[in-house]
Amino acid sequence: MSEIIRDVQKAIATDADIIVIGGGATGLGCAVDAASRGYKTLLVEKDDFGRGTSSKSTKLVHGGVRYLEQGNVFLVQEALLERGRLLKNAPHLVHDLPFIIPNYAAFLGPYYLAGLKMYDLLAGKKSFGASSWLSKKRVINELPNIKREGLKNGILYHDGQFDDTRLLVSLLRTFHKHHGIALNYVKAINFIKNKKDKIIGILCWDKETKEYFELIGKTIINATGVYTERIQLMDDSEVEMTVSPSQGSHIVVDKKFLGNNTAIMIPKTPDGRVLFAIPWHDKTLIGTTDSFTKKITNNPKASREEIDFMLDTAGRYMEEKPTRKDIRSVFAGIRPLVSKGKVLDTKSISRSHDISVSKSGLVSITGGKWTTYRKMAEDTIDKTILQSDLKNKKCKTKDLILDGGSNFNNNTNGHLKVYGSNVSDIIKIEKNNPALKEKLHPDLPYTLSQVVYACKYELARTVEDVLSRRTRATFLNARAAIESTEKVASLMRNILGKSDKWEKKEILRYKKVAESYVAEV
Repeated sequence: MSEIIRDVQKAIATDADIIVIGGGATGLGCAVDAASRGYKTLLVEKDDFGRGTSSKSTKLVHGGVRYLEQGNVFLVQEALLERGRLLKNAPHLVHDLPFIIPNYAAFLGPYYLAGLKMYDLLAGKKSFGASSWLSKKRVINELPNIKREGLKNGILYHDGQFDDTRLLVSLLRTFHKHHGIALNYVKAINFIKNKKDKIIGILCWDKETKEYFELIGKTIINATGVYTERIQLMDDSEVEMTVSPSQGSHIVVDKKFLGNNTAIMIPKTPDGRVLFAIPWHDKTLIGTTDSFTKKITNNPKASREEIDFMLDTAGRYMEEKPTRKDIRSVFAGIRPLVSKGKVLDTKSISRSHDISVSKSGLVSITGGKWTTYRKMAEDTIDKTILQSDLKNKKCKTKDLILDGGSNFNNNTNGHLKVYGSNVSDIIKIEKNNPALKEKLHPDLPYTLSQVVYACKYELARTVEDVLSRRTRATFLNARAAIESTEKVASLMRNILGKSDKWEKKEILRYKKVAESYVAEV
């Protein structure tokens, strides 16, 4: 396994075919697509890869059952096709997850089953499993903590689950294998244009070295999610605004609130939304909310009302109900939904994506969702080729096995749930230094060896990178993650060759961020 170096000078010296701005699911998806076709590709991200929305999803690879009810059959079918491809191309990170819709009104059973049979039909050969009717006894067996009173029966269906930032890291390493250069903590602050007012590069600010530099490329892709319009405004001050930011919040509680490895899908919440309670890393993840927000930030905070809504709604379906004291972590992300004109509620906005090209040649991609990231990237690169002088090369990602997938072995699945991928490399690090087998915290599954691996092989640059995205410590148990800060910062200082001042600053910075993941009691 080769180390990944944050090589700014190599990026500057590269005469790029394509430069991607944005290191989330869409940006890294575009970068992998472009590099795998053989284009010289650079990527810059102003913070860390996936620090925004892409690390704060509901951890589902799904077609979107509720979109069927909205009549968006094409979107569902496309997502189901991509769901099947993700399972094939990232078997180490994507797996089947059974869901149950518990019925407390007997007449709803046939209605839900009919809809889910259509869901199965749209998936075709890429179906994860057939939907079926379950007796009350079977529902209780699959969901030990389900509320018994009034329960009639249930409907079982299958969808996919994954770990979002571990998939991002897999995309990063895949990009690296195809000779792409990715830089985190590099902000695009302006465009460089020629005499014909066409974009030929970007002026960047390195947040680590505090230096400016230029990157030159034949075409530029804006894949910055909720920040899409800010980048577009750098190009054209009169750009039409089409992004409707929607905040989705989640809470993480102990596994006992499900009691098994089967998820609950609540199709009709009091306000008409959908809510999930799913097993994730030996915890139970509950979410998501869906509401307009005006404040765009990488670290939004769930409101007290959103937390109470999730606790109350999930509690209606559970014998032992979760309370604020049971919350191990709370997190929120902002989705870049595409809207045309005024929309009254975000749940009615389509999750399809939109690609636009400005007069100066800037290609902007927004909308969509994690499940369809690959198709979004394919469409974006196809559009980029059409509007540039790049030689047309066919997409290769439909059958491209992502880093770690080719070495997948079902026997190591338990380790993969913790490490994500490349388990053998973690083991090698521990053999060379047994002291690195030490856990970061008694209540977390991660070890010091994973900190070493994250810094050397996954471009982790800060304590937050390690505890929030290379591992999921912040998301699984925010208090335990905070208590492990000093241990992680000290080790990272030695690995990265940083100063005592850096270590102290990192400890304070991470703790401030992580405090927002702790729910107020």
